[in-house]
Amino acid sequence: MKPKRIILIRHGESEGNVDQGIYEHKPDYALLITETGKLQAEEAGKILRSILGDETVFFYLSPMWRTRMTFENIVSKFDQAKIKWKEEPRLREQEWGHFKSIKTGLQIEKLRDQFGPFYYRIPDGESAADVYDRVSDFFGTMYRDFAKEDFPENVVIVTHGMTIRLFLMRWFHWTVEEFERHKNLNNCQIVTLEKQQSGKYSFTDDLPKDNPKHSFQRPLQYPSISNLFVNEQD
Repeated sequence: MKPKRIILIRHGESEGNVDQGIYEHKPDYALLITETGKLQAEEAGKILRSILGDETVFFYLSPMWRTRMTFENIVSKFDQAKIKWKEEPRLREQEWGHFKSIKTGLQIEKLRDQFGPFYYRIPDGESAADVYDRVSDFFGTMYRDFAKEDFPENVVIVTHGMTIRLFLMRWFHWTVEEFERHKNLNNCQIVTLEKQQSGKYSFTDDLPKDNPKHSFQRPLQYPSISNLFVNEQD
């Protein structure tokens, strides 16, 4: 049974959001949410309850600590009998390599912007294209879950900003250029995909907008096939 809604939530404010220097001595997966992040998650829980009421919910969550903590604060507002959940490693954050300095992080961001954020592969890490592939693989699991007769009425995915953008890119078949015209959600911002009578899902695209910072632009249209070949009589 397809769920009524698929809801995507970015984690609450984390230690890394307020202090990039923490990446020099603490791995990305171990970052915690801040006190502000806890309040954001509690507020997101209230908003979700107002949307879902007493309907059943299945949560998929990234196993990184900040997403798990966000989930715990969100579901504190729910009837525990109404929810099911599981960790899903394929929904983890884009991998940025291992311990890195602020200087290194800024250099990587600059190079990624110059090269193109979808294709640039972070040293010892991933490109956004890599994350797209594992999100696509997760879709197979999610669809099999949807096919279960007792699957809950709603899905909530608690994950990361880049992962959410790539989920939406995969779901709505965005082009690379459309992906690059969006920014990540704010902390604990919610995006709701709602099932229509047709069985398809729609959403209000209120993601923050962006313009590519690289200079490479796809041609507006492909040349006609006839122009690709030289006439042998010429």
